[in-house]
Amino acid sequence: MLFMHFPIVALVGKYHDAGIAAPLLELAQMLRDGGREVLFEADTAAYIGVSDYPAASVEEIGRRASLAIVMGGDGTMLGVARQLAPWDVPLIGINRGRLGFITDIPLEDATTAIAGMLAGQYEPETRTLLTSSVIRGDTTMVSALALNDVVLSRAGLGGMLEVTVQVDGLYMSKQRADGLIIATPTGSTAYALSANGPILHPSLRGLVLVPVAPQALSNRPIAIPDDCTIEITLTRSPGGRDESASVHFDMHSWSSLQEGDRIVVRRAEHTIRFLHPAGYSYFSTLRRKLHWNQISGTAID
Repeated sequence: MLFMHFPIVALVGKYHDAGIAAPLLELAQMLRDGGREVLFEADTAAYIGVSDYPAASVEEIGRRASLAIVMGGDGTMLGVARQLAPWDVPLIGINRGRLGFITDIPLEDATTAIAGMLAGQYEPETRTLLTSSVIRGDTTMVSALALNDVVLSRAGLGGMLEVTVQVDGLYMSKQRADGLIIATPTGSTAYALSANGPILHPSLRGLVLVPVAPQALSNRPIAIPDDCTIEITLTRSPGGRDESASVHFDMHSWSSLQEGDRIVVRRAEHTIRFLHPAGYSYFSTLRRKLHWNQISGTAID
């Protein structure tokens, strides 16, 4: 019997995308014709009205699937990746969003690209995941995972935040700014980049701390090893004790930070595995998606 790459494939679609049913069902039929078992993520199945394929919870996908294909935008992929991280299910992204930085396969190329990858022609890539907790006194108020970044920000229109930052228990800095971003290499091309942070190659084992609109011009981004534990203490909210601040774990927000709260961020135990078509280049993605390395408006290939 010949070895089959990825015998059980899960399909996940972007919620409330009116045009997603047809390409998902076409992909499902291709997988079935190739002898693979197909699972539809339960919410996706309910939204597009799937009846010919079994619907599965995220936990069941994690336990059973050998591959998950996500059709949507980067936000959809972020959510799926965090949920499936404990099971180490590899992920392929088909872009139906705007940027498509981590959902890197264009929809019009999906059939050809997926066929090649199912035949074993792909480039694997491992991405760092963060785990973060908000601690008040001895109580953990909230914990969450993040693939892109953990962001501390002011919640209202008041003044700047004041925070104290420690790395592995050592005092690093006191900062006044509109916010502070702790980004993985994946997140270094997201909000952190728009705040003038550096781009970190995904293979680097590092994190970047990027202040948002800092008061001091000398307050610059800094890259640190990703095996560090970062502890940020909110020493002053924008409006004092009567106004809270917010912390964001990718797209999940918690808006009840108080003075004295500590945000503890460290590398998660689990990682994310992305699969890309053969010949994938991170630098090519930077050029195409971010217009990186342009001279006089012309991209250099």
